[in-house]
Amino acid sequence: MVNQSPARGPSSPVIHRSVTPEDDTSKRIPPAVPGSDIIGDVVGDFGIWQLRTILILFLCKIPAAWFMACIIFTGPELYPVSEFTCDTSYLEDSNASYSVSDNQCYVLEESSGSRSECQQFTYMSSFDSLIMQFNLVCLRDIFVAWTQYWHLFGVLVGGVVGTKMMLGISPRSTYCVGAVAQIVCGVVTGYARDFSLHCAFRCLSAVCCAIMFTAGQAIFADITAGVHRIGAIILYDTFWSVGVILLPGLSSFFNSWSLIYVGITFPTVLLILLLYWTPDSPRWLLRRAADRFAIDHVEEIVREGAAINDRTFKIPPDFRQQLEQLSEQLKAQPAPAPWRQLWVGKRAKTHMVAAHLALAFFVINFMGMLLNIRSFGRDYLVPNTIAMGFSEIIGCFLALHFTLKHNKWKWQCAGVFNILAGMLGCLGWIWTNADSMDADLKVSLWMIIATIPKAAVSCAQSMILACMNELVPANKKQLFVFSVVTWARIWLLSAPFFNVLKKIDTALSLTSYCVFSILGGICTTLLLTPRLSVTPAVPQVEANDKKEQSPLNAAVWTIKSDVNNTRL
Repeated sequence: MVNQSPARGPSSPVIHRSVTPEDDTSKRIPPAVPGSDIIGDVVGDFGIWQLRTILILFLCKIPAAWFMACIIFTGPELYPVSEFTCDTSYLEDSNASYSVSDNQCYVLEESSGSRSECQQFTYMSSFDSLIMQFNLVCLRDIFVAWTQYWHLFGVLVGGVVGTKMMLGISPRSTYCVGAVAQIVCGVVTGYARDFSLHCAFRCLSAVCCAIMFTAGQAIFADITAGVHRIGAIILYDTFWSVGVILLPGLSSFFNSWSLIYVGITFPTVLLILLLYWTPDSPRWLLRRAADRFAIDHVEEIVREGAAINDRTFKIPPDFRQQLEQLSEQLKAQPAPAPWRQLWVGKRAKTHMVAAHLALAFFVINFMGMLLNIRSFGRDYLVPNTIAMGFSEIIGCFLALHFTLKHNKWKWQCAGVFNILAGMLGCLGWIWTNADSMDADLKVSLWMIIATIPKAAVSCAQSMILACMNELVPANKKQLFVFSVVTWARIWLLSAPFFNVLKKIDTALSLTSYCVFSILGGICTTLLLTPRLSVTPAVPQVEANDKKEQSPLNAAVWTIKSDVNNTRL
């Protein structure tokens, strides 16, 4: 491995000079690029230390999934007559004759023929749900969409807040702040007895979840490198899916929506305790090191990682000096390019439009299709939720397969998969009017054609979030990722309202998401990772520049450590 002189930063011009024997020590100082600097050389790209950290940080995705999908079980559908009836005792004119509609939502005055909404209900359900708490049994679909809107708005705000917090607070401290605040907000959400207060704290809980998984990814993306980092980011969502799979079992232990919120909040306490074995981001600390104590802390972190990975022999005698020089390099890095520069360059406009649209379509589909399983009936919620969780996991591993085995055409593989899966999902209209068909068979067929697009969307979304920074030069990566993710989360706010289409037809809401899958697949096929030439662009190139142009070190295999691919 040939290293680069510390006199040249990662974005500095090449300085040709003679190398003397006195320069031998400084020559070992590589540029501030993950996996090629002193930290990467000592701890390695991946090992037991990184694996332990990744598994701990991945756990934050489980409560994040619980807070997003808990509405499926905290606000289930209630059956009229058998579980709720309209109580007409509130009507003042007791001499008049009233009748109640079959759905128990309207009161008809027989003498005048006028109709009014029922204002009071009697509930016979054994489960104390949110619908009963706020007396919204006849407005359930609108209520679910509205409360879910505030959760997704919290995810949008949390991603931005988490990113901005890490400008001045270390990722580990940011993660801890989000975890503590999530415990407080989660408990308050579960015991709020006012509808507006419930929505407000559900939004704040989502903000805390987004802060946690944004900061968590910043940590494990900094201590891993190469294909291991790509794999970790792609598989980040698998623990989200594990949370979705576990949610039905967790909900079955409680008979009240308040207790469900307490149940999904309590595990976050364990995440705080696990922070004892979770390191901070070493390069973040070096970039903002103000005194020798900060360097001491980084040295302690890296030495611990090297010891766990059995790589202490990689620690050089001048380790402390190299960390100090790396700190200076990181501080001297140029500012990211302005947003308007993202549109400049070969295929830049195509990548900007395609990436923004593709991720927007996919995140709407990813969240909305999970909530849409409610349209298949309350009796099938548990198996359908579990099936959706497993399809998401399959999609993540498909994304990893495409990236590692078909890297050159991975975007086209994911795009075509979504186009074909979306077309399959549109076949739900075939049996939507088959009233004679067995109900179990009809739901099974609907779920089959829903899980395949769900896996395809999970595949493409994970790939975009992990690999989209390959599409732009190094100085544009951070802003490009932030722009694409924030844009997608803005459009994600519309996801809950597409589920209202089930009032027209169950196949209509499913088809709307499948159309998004097709459109997202088309946009994904337009993406193309730039291939770096092995031939030097200038006649005289230093050895380290040749290394950087090697296909093994191309952008497709590396991600800047300061790029925080904020996740959903």
